[in-house]
Parts: sequence; C-alpha cells; structure tokens
Amino acid sequence: MQVRADFAAAVGNTPLIRMNRLSEETGCEILGKAEFMNPGGSVKDRAALWIIREHEKSGALACGGTVVEGTAGNTGIGLAHICNARGYPCVIYMPDNQSQAKVDILRTLGAEVRVVPTVPYRDEMNYQKQAGRFAAQLSNGVWANQFDNTANRLAHYQSTGPEIWQQTDGKVDAFVSAVGTGGTLAGVSRFLKERNANVYTALADCMGSALYSYVTTGEAVMSEGPSITEGIGNSRVTDNLDGAPVDSAVQVTDQQMVTIVYRLLREEGWFFGSSTGINLHAAVQVARELGPGHTVVTMLCDGGAKYQSRLFNRAWLAERGLSPD
Repeated sequence: MQVRADFAAAVGNTPLIRMNRLSEETGCEILGKAEFMNPGGSVKDRAALWIIREHEKSGALACGGTVVEGTAGNTGIGLAHICNARGYPCVIYMPDNQSQAKVDILRTLGAEVRVVPTVPYRDEMNYQKQAGRFAAQLSNGVWANQFDNTANRLAHYQSTGPEIWQQTDGKVDAFVSAVGTGGTLAGVSRFLKERNANVYTALADCMGSALYSYVTTGEAVMSEGPSITEGIGNSRVTDNLDGAPVDSAVQVTDQQMVTIVYRLLREEGWFFGSSTGINLHAAVQVARELGPGHTVVTMLCDGGAKYQSRLFNRAWLAERGLSPD
C-alpha cells in the first residue's frame, strides 16, 4: 500500500502538467508544477512545512509554542494547517489589501488573524515587522519570517527542484518563477544549475515591484504600479532571493496576466490565480526567446477560488481598466 502518513507527508510530489495550447503555439514543452495539489492548496505549503520543521529541529519551537507570521495569505494558510496538525497556536498578520477569502479561510482554520493597514516595508508598522515584534514578546513562540528565513528556499532546493529534475528526466531547459519571498526561484534554480549549469532561469515580475529592475540593472528600483496580483513582487531583495542564480527577468502587466488566466479557463478548463498567470505569460515569453524544441517549467502556484471577488469579478476588473476579453 502507498499511503502518506499525515498532512506533512502529503506536501510535495506534485505532478508536472503540460500546458497544451501554450506548448503548441510556442513549439516548446511548457510544463506547470501543479502546486495547487498540495494539501493546503498552494506552493506555500512547502515553505510552511520546512520553516516549522527547522524551528523544531533547532529547539526554538517547543510543544505548545506559537507560530507567528506576516503573510499575504497562502503561507499563512499552509502554516495554519501544519500548526493544527502539530498542536501549535498560529497568529497571522495580514495587510488589508488582500482578498477577504484568504482572511476567511485562515479564520476557518483556527488562526488568529490580525488585519493591519498596508504600508511599505520601510515603515515600522509594516505587517511583517509587526509580526516579528509580537513573536519576540512571546516566551514560547517563533516568527516564521518567510521572507528572510532561508528554510524557505531550502524547501525548494530539497523538494521542488529534485522533483522537477526527476519528472523531466533531467531534460529541463528553463525554469521560470514569480517572486514574493524568493524562496521558490532561489531554491529550484540552485538545484537545477548544480545538475546542469546551462538551465536558464528567469524571474517573472508583476508591475509595482523592484525585482525586474534588480535582475536587469542590479538596482532595486520600483516599476510603475500597483498590481492587482497578491503575494508576489517586492520592493527589496530578501535573504532568500539574495545570491540566487537568475539569468533574466520578464515583466508582466496585469492585463497580460488577466488575459492568460481567462484564456486557459475558457480553452482548457484551468482555474488559476494571478501568480500562476504571471508565471505562464513569462514562461511563454521565455519559450519564444529560446525557440522551439525546449522544455520550460514554471509553477502553477494555486487555484483561482481565493480570487473570486477580484480577479474573477468582471466589474472589479473593469474599474481598474482590465478586461477578460
């Protein structure tokens, strides 16, 4: 019998799925890592598990300890699931520009959610900094610190990267990923380039972020924004992203993201979120740059259900000058 023992054991080993229309149009194999099939519903389950596990290994997180995090949603959801499975209370700080669906899911999972005003990272009232200060006050608690805790990229170096290599029989030519914390791109890129230095790696960036500029010019300068995407883009280079072997960057507008998400919903039945839309548009661009015959892998970060009130609300999109058509 092939039985996974518990929630943690169900994280990872997600399949690669061929994006048929995009592959046919580019002449490349465009493959998506189906992270929406993780038990918590997103790629962030991996980071959440590794972060908690590393805190347990170090002794910083003991029985009954509290896990605190500042998150736009999916990492918090992963943490809440794993905290339930391991018996830890969970406190989540979230900026008020995120979808209500994520807040509702976190509260359903039993996390204490503290929604705070959205302010830049440099502000001391930034949601991440508030989470760090609160955790420091606890006698038995840890700050997950997904942005600068390198257990995040370790998760992808030890799991996602090896899975992609094995699933493609080592025949992967390029890897493309959007960046919030930087853990996915950094961990996977390091693993793949250790196996084959010629694997091409690209950062997919939304508008209103400084990471496209960082990769292409060496300076982290914010692009025009904001973007309607959630959980990706950054104004700074995190410890997880720092030093990652990245060859190029692709900048994707909100309209380009909306177009590809709706197109795949209509043409192939895929119900994806905005981060996945950024990834897929960038993967198509990389495939066209490389030319036919290459294999390009990207991340299908999560499903679209959490974005029903925004990305899949035509009136909301129209107010922002965006159209599914």
